[in-house]
Amino acid sequence: MTHSRTYGPQYSDVQVGSELPLLKLRPVDRTTLALYAGASGDHNQIHIDIDFARKARVPDVFAHGMLSAAYLGRLLTNWVPQTQIRALSMRFVGITQIGHIPHLSGRISEKFEADGEKRVRLQIQCANQYGEAKVVGEAVVALA
Repeated sequence: MTHSRTYGPQYSDVQVGSELPLLKLRPVDRTTLALYAGASGDHNQIHIDIDFARKARVPDVFAHGMLSAAYLGRLLTNWVPQTQIRALSMRFVGITQIGHIPHLSGRISEKFEADGEKRVRLQIQCANQYGEAKVVGEAVVALA
Protein backbone atom coordinates (compact mmCIF):
# COMPACT_ATOMS: atom_id res chain seq x y z
CA MET A 1 0.00 0.00 0.00
CA THR A 2 1.37 3.43 -0.89
CA HIS A 3 0.68 6.54 1.10
CA SER A 4 0.58 9.94 -0.50
CA ARG A 5 2.74 12.37 1.38
CA THR A 6 1.84 16.03 1.44
CA TYR A 7 4.53 18.56 0.69
CA GLY A 8 4.77 21.99 2.15
CA PRO A 9 4.75 23.23 5.70
CA GLN A 10 3.55 21.30 8.71
CA TYR A 11 0.93 22.85 11.01
CA SER A 12 3.31 22.58 13.98
CA ASP A 13 6.03 24.50 12.09
CA VAL A 14 4.02 27.63 11.26
CA GLN A 15 2.89 30.45 13.50
CA VAL A 16 0.47 33.34 13.18
CA GLY A 17 2.48 36.03 11.40
CA SER A 18 4.58 33.54 9.40
CA GLU A 19 5.07 34.68 5.80
CA LEU A 20 4.78 32.56 2.67
CA PRO A 21 7.81 32.74 0.37
CA LEU A 22 7.48 35.89 -1.78
CA LEU A 23 6.69 35.08 -5.42
CA LYS A 24 8.06 37.71 -7.79
CA LEU A 25 7.09 37.32 -11.44
CA ARG A 26 8.21 38.80 -14.75
CA PRO A 27 6.90 42.25 -15.67
CA VAL A 28 3.46 42.22 -17.30
CA ASP A 29 3.83 42.93 -21.02
CA ARG A 30 1.64 42.80 -24.11
CA THR A 31 2.63 39.20 -24.80
CA THR A 32 1.51 38.18 -21.28
CA LEU A 33 -1.88 39.81 -21.90
CA ALA A 34 -2.30 38.21 -25.34
CA LEU A 35 -1.41 34.77 -24.00
CA TYR A 36 -3.75 35.16 -21.03
CA ALA A 37 -6.57 36.32 -23.32
CA GLY A 38 -6.11 33.20 -25.43
CA ALA A 39 -5.87 30.84 -22.48
CA SER A 40 -8.79 32.33 -20.55
CA GLY A 41 -11.07 33.18 -23.46
CA ASP A 42 -11.33 36.73 -22.10
CA HIS A 43 -10.73 38.88 -25.16
CA ASN A 44 -12.02 42.15 -23.72
CA GLN A 45 -10.42 44.81 -25.89
CA ILE A 46 -9.44 46.99 -22.92
CA HIS A 47 -6.72 44.40 -22.24
CA ILE A 48 -5.37 43.89 -25.77
CA ASP A 49 -6.18 46.85 -28.05
CA ILE A 50 -4.39 50.13 -27.30
CA ASP A 51 -6.68 52.11 -29.63
CA PHE A 52 -9.75 50.77 -27.81
CA ALA A 53 -8.11 51.57 -24.44
CA ARG A 54 -7.40 55.17 -25.48
CA LYS A 55 -11.00 55.62 -26.67
CA ALA A 56 -12.02 54.42 -23.20
CA ARG A 57 -9.86 57.27 -21.82
CA VAL A 58 -7.08 55.09 -20.37
CA PRO A 59 -3.50 55.57 -21.59
CA ASP A 60 -2.81 51.92 -22.42
CA VAL A 61 -4.11 48.38 -22.10
CA PHE A 62 -3.89 46.82 -18.64
CA ALA A 63 -3.90 43.33 -17.16
CA HIS A 64 -7.01 41.23 -16.64
CA GLY A 65 -7.97 41.16 -12.97
CA MET A 66 -8.27 37.40 -13.19
CA LEU A 67 -4.62 37.16 -14.30
CA SER A 68 -3.62 38.56 -10.89
CA ALA A 69 -6.12 36.18 -9.27
CA ALA A 70 -4.43 33.28 -11.08
CA TYR A 71 -1.07 34.50 -9.80
CA LEU A 72 -2.46 34.34 -6.24
CA GLY A 73 -3.52 30.76 -6.93
CA ARG A 74 0.05 30.02 -8.01
CA LEU A 75 1.36 31.55 -4.76
CA LEU A 76 -0.78 29.06 -2.83
CA THR A 77 0.01 26.00 -4.95
CA ASN A 78 3.73 26.77 -4.71
CA TRP A 79 3.24 26.44 -0.94
CA VAL A 80 0.82 23.47 -0.68
CA PRO A 81 -0.90 21.04 -3.06
CA GLN A 82 -4.14 22.38 -4.54
CA THR A 83 -6.07 19.62 -2.73
CA GLN A 84 -5.23 21.30 0.61
CA ILE A 85 -6.90 24.60 -0.29
CA ARG A 86 -10.25 24.82 1.49
CA ALA A 87 -11.35 28.38 0.68
CA LEU A 88 -10.17 31.27 -1.47
CA SER A 89 -11.67 34.70 -1.85
CA MET A 90 -10.32 37.93 -3.25
CA ARG A 91 -11.15 41.50 -4.07
CA PHE A 92 -9.80 43.66 -6.89
CA VAL A 93 -8.42 46.94 -5.54
CA GLY A 94 -6.18 48.30 -8.31
CA ILE A 95 -5.17 48.07 -11.95
CA THR A 96 -2.03 46.23 -13.04
CA GLN A 97 -0.41 48.29 -15.78
CA ILE A 98 2.01 47.19 -18.49
CA GLY A 99 5.46 47.02 -16.90
CA HIS A 100 4.22 46.27 -13.40
CA ILE A 101 6.07 43.40 -11.72
CA PRO A 102 3.66 41.21 -9.73
CA HIS A 103 4.79 40.52 -6.15
CA LEU A 104 2.65 37.83 -4.50
CA SER A 105 2.74 37.55 -0.74
CA GLY A 106 0.89 35.85 2.06
CA ARG A 107 0.86 35.81 5.83
CA ILE A 108 -0.78 33.44 8.30
CA SER A 109 -3.43 35.29 10.28
CA GLU A 110 -4.99 32.39 12.20
CA LYS A 111 -4.43 28.74 13.13
CA PHE A 112 -7.51 26.65 13.91
CA GLU A 113 -9.15 23.25 13.60
CA ALA A 114 -12.28 22.55 11.55
CA ASP A 115 -13.86 19.35 10.24
CA GLY A 116 -11.13 17.30 11.93
CA GLU A 117 -8.34 19.17 10.10
CA LYS A 118 -5.63 21.54 11.19
CA ARG A 119 -6.00 24.69 9.10
CA VAL A 120 -4.50 28.12 8.65
CA ARG A 121 -6.10 31.31 7.42
CA LEU A 122 -3.90 33.41 5.14
CA GLN A 123 -4.07 37.04 4.10
CA ILE A 124 -2.79 37.13 0.51
CA GLN A 125 -1.95 39.95 -1.85
CA CYS A 126 -0.85 40.69 -5.39
CA ALA A 127 0.96 44.02 -5.47
CA ASN A 128 3.26 45.71 -7.96
CA GLN A 129 6.95 46.49 -7.48
CA TYR A 130 6.01 49.72 -5.69
CA GLY A 131 3.97 47.88 -3.03
CA GLU A 132 0.63 49.07 -4.44
CA ALA A 133 -2.01 46.37 -3.85
CA LYS A 134 -3.90 45.19 -6.94
CA VAL A 135 -5.74 42.14 -5.55
CA VAL A 136 -6.15 41.26 -1.87
CA GLY A 137 -7.69 38.16 -0.47
CA GLU A 138 -7.92 35.38 2.04
CA ALA A 139 -7.35 31.65 1.82
CA VAL A 140 -7.90 28.73 4.17
CA VAL A 141 -5.46 25.85 3.82
CA ALA A 142 -5.33 22.46 5.54
CA LEU A 143 -1.92 21.42 6.84
CA ALA A 144 -0.69 18.06 8.12
